[in-house]
Amino acid sequence: MITVEFLVIILCLLIGTRFGGMGLGLISGIGLFILTFVFGLQPGKPPVDVMLTILAVIGCAATLQTAGGLNVMMQCAERLLRRHPQHITLLAPFTTWMLTFLCGTGHVVYTMFPIIADIALKKGIRPERPMAVASIASQMAITASPVSVAVVSLVSILAAQHGIGHAFGILEILAISVPASLFGVAIAALWSLRRGKDLADDEEFQARLRDPEQRKFIYGSTETLMNERFPKQAYWSTWIFFAGIAVVVLLGALPELRPAFEVKGKMTALSMNLVIQMMMLIAGAVMLMVCKVNAASISNGAVFKAGMVAIFSVFGVAWMSDTFFQAHLEELKIALEGVVKSHPWTYAIVLFLVSKLVNSQAAALTAVAPMGLMLGIEPKMLIAFFPASYGYFVLPTYPSDLACIGFDRSGTTRIGKFIINHSFILPGLIGVSCACAMSYLLVQTFM
Repeated sequence: MITVEFLVIILCLLIGTRFGGMGLGLISGIGLFILTFVFGLQPGKPPVDVMLTILAVIGCAATLQTAGGLNVMMQCAERLLRRHPQHITLLAPFTTWMLTFLCGTGHVVYTMFPIIADIALKKGIRPERPMAVASIASQMAITASPVSVAVVSLVSILAAQHGIGHAFGILEILAISVPASLFGVAIAALWSLRRGKDLADDEEFQARLRDPEQRKFIYGSTETLMNERFPKQAYWSTWIFFAGIAVVVLLGALPELRPAFEVKGKMTALSMNLVIQMMMLIAGAVMLMVCKVNAASISNGAVFKAGMVAIFSVFGVAWMSDTFFQAHLEELKIALEGVVKSHPWTYAIVLFLVSKLVNSQAAALTAVAPMGLMLGIEPKMLIAFFPASYGYFVLPTYPSDLACIGFDRSGTTRIGKFIINHSFILPGLIGVSCACAMSYLLVQTFM
């Protein structure tokens, strides 16, 4: 019966991914119904704390976008890239990484793709080289951002595991995930320097140039934010957002600054979940009042819509998976405890594969990380293999990858004949595996 129930979960995930994040959350409800009404399992607990924290972060980031703060950040990034066009393959991934690091979502980098493509073409560099790794880097930075859904989810999961080893805070997680993520991006970027043929030697590209219409399409337009002028409120919103992040990191690093309350006869510092929620709401509120933001427009932005989809997918997937794992915890412990304790890297493989199924790092973590803790994996191993939560590049179905392909007018960034041999597979595998290796080494050395 355990096998049949597990197959129900996998089937719901496979069907759900065909309809995107909203479909994933909705169809997980079908799986939850089957597990409860057909197999008689007691429903688990939906991840309310995680969802509320994500909601607060998304509200703040969406307000930032409406105020124009995201455009300010992207203009600064473009200025750096155009100043050093010969190094576009190395600079582009670090630029998209930084944008995601600051904003907590990879969906903010779409505007950068046509800029990267334009700079590469004007410099005679194969656009696939910077563009593919830039798309990968924008998603790898999610595990390093203090306001990303994935980091917030991991903080919440570790905070909820009372009595299981050391209670790792957000600063300890970031101290590992930031350098590990940067290392993975650096190796992937270095590998990308010589990937594919130079444009002058690419027969397919040269054949397209012989068509005047195609040549005009490839070289005809220039995408840029360089000449845009933003109101002063856009700059204010950026600094307000940075200030909110700084306070979150400070309170995470110094628990004594947080108020303490008596919980079960013991004085306990205010949860970082609540700190993040409060500070993101405050930062959003200050932007709303100071930067003359149209409150009605906040929910229309891409960041808000993408964030709400993420919340919904986390809600459905985590609730369904928690129902299964809570019902069969003892059987799973007996069957798997020895394996995951002696070979903790098997947790990383499961996390990687599940992230592909659910197309979300946060959803994969909320489904797999609690199970890992229940099976006896040390909390620090969850941090060590945090980069493995990014596996949805394996098939080129994620929006940022598809957008990247669409913005490369040269056609060098593409999906291969056999689907799996696309532009993102190798930089993704190199980046994630190197990030995992560095993260594991850092955890073993310092934790």
